[in-house]
Amino acid sequence: MSASGKLFVAKGPGHFLLGFFNAGTLNEWRTPNALVARINQRGETFHCHFEYGTSRWRCGAGVIGEIVPGERIQAKENPSDRAYQWTLTYDPDGADGNGLLTFTLDNDTATCALTKEHRSDGATVTHFGLLPIPKTWDSPGKAWIDDLTINGTRFDFRGEPGWDGFNNRVTYETKDTRPRFDFGWSPTHWAGGHAAGELGGLVFRGDCREPARMGAYGARLETLSLDTPFYASGKVSVLRAISDSTASIGFYNSTWSLYSNPRQDQSIPMDYIGINIEGPSSEGFFFYPVYRVHGDIAGALGGGSSTAPHIYPDRTVHHWTLRYDPAGADGRGRIIVTLDDQSCTLDLDPAAKAAGAAFDRFGLCTPWIDGNSVTIFFDDIQYTYAPDSVSSSSTIR
Repeated sequence: MSASGKLFVAKGPGHFLLGFFNAGTLNEWRTPNALVARINQRGETFHCHFEYGTSRWRCGAGVIGEIVPGERIQAKENPSDRAYQWTLTYDPDGADGNGLLTFTLDNDTATCALTKEHRSDGATVTHFGLLPIPKTWDSPGKAWIDDLTINGTRFDFRGEPGWDGFNNRVTYETKDTRPRFDFGWSPTHWAGGHAAGELGGLVFRGDCREPARMGAYGARLETLSLDTPFYASGKVSVLRAISDSTASIGFYNSTWSLYSNPRQDQSIPMDYIGINIEGPSSEGFFFYPVYRVHGDIAGALGGGSSTAPHIYPDRTVHHWTLRYDPAGADGRGRIIVTLDDQSCTLDLDPAAKAAGAAFDRFGLCTPWIDGNSVTIFFDDIQYTYAPDSVSSSSTIR
């Protein structure tokens, strides 16, 4: 695939995508089934990133500028209010046959190689053109393209080309804006429960530096500890998930898990054992166990584990379980999470039990580091509500 043309970016704010996309799968900030340039306007200048998204929500990116892997992305500041010549190409034989994405802006060229795993996901595009950012919010801006060539077909735009348009001349208001939480009980029926009515909604990451930017919705428990076995299960469906987002369900503390403090060095709330649904964007979205005791000792299986199950924002209904076994891992404590027929485990740190934790709620609780949103629903939930045994459970339907 290839496209080239001229681009004029006006001074001021703005953020849009230019490239190949699939009109039927537009979803989130790094949208699947896409090969695009990302123009991020910054007033007098603009940044130019470019990226791909596979059919399985896995992404890779490059930038006109410099990338130091694991350290920083330094985008070049390109002056606004002038025209640039640009070229976007995808070579399926590049990068040792894995595929190579190349973007040129005037005299600057950068590349992004697909990984073997991402290439195996595949991607299907249906359109070339302009996209807003399918995210929660960004400022409006102005830009124009001209003298365009797409896979050998030229457009000079002397007249209306008859392209396919969808909501491209519309004014709208969105409530999907950070940090406007909108989760709790819902009359909907996305998670496949026995009847309408479920738990979930629009869940942003929290921010422990500001009390108003943290949230929770949970059932009251008789206080559980790390010496107590406990369990939860249910059904889940993810409708939409944005890169750099997290939704968490589990056992938490109504005071300490929502404790406001200036330290944003840990994302997991204190006194918490549960499941995170999150990235990184290079791997899509995972479903894995996390914990933090009363203090700084914490752990997460993370997306880097080969055992963490993927979950996709495709509205599929899954069955899940969460189990904490205080006798597991030779008495250190072990968390076991399943998603359908996949399972993974996370062992507690040897010093975790001594630090202790108290759990008096079960439900949704936001992390401590801010970010984007997940639209997710849970139903047919069973959970331990008393410390006498795992069999002491309640059901949400």
